Amino acid sequence: MDTVMNPRSELSAAQSRSPVLKISGLTVRVCHDNDEGVEDAKRAGRAVVQRLDFDVHAGETVCIVGESGSGKSVTSMATMGLLPKGALVASAGKIEIDGEDVLKVSPKRLRELRASKMAMVFQEPMTALNPVQRVGEQVDEVLRLHTRIGRAQRRRQVMAMLESVHLPDIERIYDSYPHELSGGQRQRIVIAMALILKPKLLIADEPTTALDVTTQKQILALIRELQSENGTAVVFITHDFGVVAEIADRIVVMNQGRVVETGLRDDILARPTKDYTRTLVSSVPSLIPVTRSAPTGEIVLKVEALNKIYGKSGFFKKGKPVAAASDIAFDIKRGEIVGIVGESGSGKSTVARCVVRLIDPTSGTVTLANENIATLGRSALAPMRKRIQIVFQDPYRSLNPRRKVGESIIEGLLNYGTTRAAAVEKAANALALVGLPADSVERYPHQFSGGQRQRICIARALVMEPDILVADEAVSALDVSVQAQVLDLLEEVRQRVGIGVLFITHDLRVASQICDTIVVMQHGRIVEAGTAEKVLTQPQQAYTRALIDAAPGRGWDFKNFCAQSIAAAATSSH
Repeated sequence: MDTVMNPRSELSAAQSRSPVLKISGLTVRVCHDNDEGVEDAKRAGRAVVQRLDFDVHAGETVCIVGESGSGKSVTSMATMGLLPKGALVASAGKIEIDGEDVLKVSPKRLRELRASKMAMVFQEPMTALNPVQRVGEQVDEVLRLHTRIGRAQRRRQVMAMLESVHLPDIERIYDSYPHELSGGQRQRIVIAMALILKPKLLIADEPTTALDVTTQKQILALIRELQSENGTAVVFITHDFGVVAEIADRIVVMNQGRVVETGLRDDILARPTKDYTRTLVSSVPSLIPVTRSAPTGEIVLKVEALNKIYGKSGFFKKGKPVAAASDIAFDIKRGEIVGIVGESGSGKSTVARCVVRLIDPTSGTVTLANENIATLGRSALAPMRKRIQIVFQDPYRSLNPRRKVGESIIEGLLNYGTTRAAAVEKAANALALVGLPADSVERYPHQFSGGQRQRICIARALVMEPDILVADEAVSALDVSVQAQVLDLLEEVRQRVGIGVLFITHDLRVASQICDTIVVMQHGRIVEAGTAEKVLTQPQQAYTRALIDAAPGRGWDFKNFCAQSIAAAATSSH
């Protein structure tokens, strides 16, 4: 097992001391209407977290894993005292920070605890930061509200903190607005805000999900470094088992609000004892590429010399031109899945949007059905759009929340002259293809899970019977089990329908399992391309090797470990 063993996995010394966080018998319930602030369990509704017990010691990282709806984030919000009033209530149990029960303290004391003893880093730093306030002022605000030190000293402390999270040119960063920073830099600002008062507990709720592998690796290393310096206890919530393998000391597995299994990292990942844990772990895609025969179908999409330069016209015409895509060339055969991988800002999504003509390329050709759609005018492009469809990362934002699913699916067909009766029949067939019941057409998007909504988006694309499906980070926000289902679905669809797929992702594990061909991009250019097996096992470029090396948990073959665990359990049962 090629893993980096964590020297802190033996926690007997740490556990001999009192825990920083101790959760005992925690139950969180849905409030009934007009029950704001209810504390009587008999008056509260369905339990979303039930009799939860775990603790975290100084210097320890405990990862909470589980599918959406398992209660992970509710647990973190309850710990921070951030449960939405009138919606959720902690109806039983204790949440003790250094022996002080968070559920019983006054609002004033809770505000003090949030800064001095516990802090939280959220998944999306752009929503955690004020977009109209400079980031340095936002970090300074923590000191201004919770200390009595002067402005000059506060600035020195903020600068020291920005330096400690390894931000470049801290004077410029201090005076920058959130939108002027990259995703990784924004997440470092949020971490600086959380840790500037040196809290004893840090809760990180999916802080690396939206980041590419190299930025993700930097953020994980940063959290580990700051934790070592300050002895911080960390609760890390994630659905990425690569991240879990990289940083966890102990793991808490949750399902439907309950703890299914808990234990040391190596025991849970390599020797899970519960079926639910085995299902989760075995769903993690491997970095070892699937061996596939070379696609032999006709070429359905050909991209040649594609360029996209921003800053040449419009609002940004006075700015320095930025080449988001330069001399891009690839083709997709019928039934082939071509993946584009790279860091944030590499140009992956720009290429996808140019191919679909959501944005106009500056130059180059995109040949679909013997037609260069890159230069077609609006009226000539309209009939070609049905031949190339796109599925975006966030399925909820892709669907109109006020329209029933069936209406969203048939909208495109009706626009192209299909009769309503025929469109409804095609919608039912498309839903069946993606594994959803026909009566789904009468329901609204909010009545489905995230994975089901993504299936609906795929059905909406497939109902048009396109030649090409573009999937832009279509599984990056999904749990590993749901992700596995959607990947299996795409594999089944491409085999049954023979559709060509352009698959945009920053997850090399996903790319290794589903792609026939991989195109690696950096700074708007292709640096390497070839079969998935060749690119991921015999990379020719240093940048490709760096991406592979940065993949979290790259030494873990989760599926193989899980298979060994199941076999061992079966043998012992006999």
